Amino acid sequence: MSPPPEGATADSTGPPDRQTLRLLERQLTTDPLVATTQFDPNTYEPRLLTATLDTERYPDTVTDARIDIRWFTTGDFSIHYVETRGDNTHWECRWDRHPNTHNTRLHFHEPPTGTEVSNLDLASLHPLDVYSTVFKAIEQRIKSLW
Repeated sequence: MSPPPEGATADSTGPPDRQTLRLLERQLTTDPLVATTQFDPNTYEPRLLTATLDTERYPDTVTDARIDIRWFTTGDFSIHYVETRGDNTHWECRWDRHPNTHNTRLHFHEPPTGTEVSNLDLASLHPLDVYSTVFKAIEQRIKSLW
């Protein structure tokens, strides 16, 4: 891994990696599970990429599902998956790579609340490989709901 970019410290995620966010957005637009994508605050200066998932793939109890992606120039990231049910409760989990005091740099916030955390081991940290891992898990989650 390359050294942290200028202005980033060893305990910092650094600035957003706009190139990687745009790469992931292009991948999301080709995924049949994804209904829409949106950058925040905008496409010119993205810090957050949100993908709204197609709820037609879910049972009626799930009224909304989305992925929030943050990717940083240090290679750190956060991919947060959230399902909302009709009673406004949430089922969520998160794949993270960032400096922290609770676990290893690479870790997973376990469903259903995302509060329990376990260490994570991924074969590759390439953004498209991480994307593939996350979407395989989401597809398994959808199957389990049926």
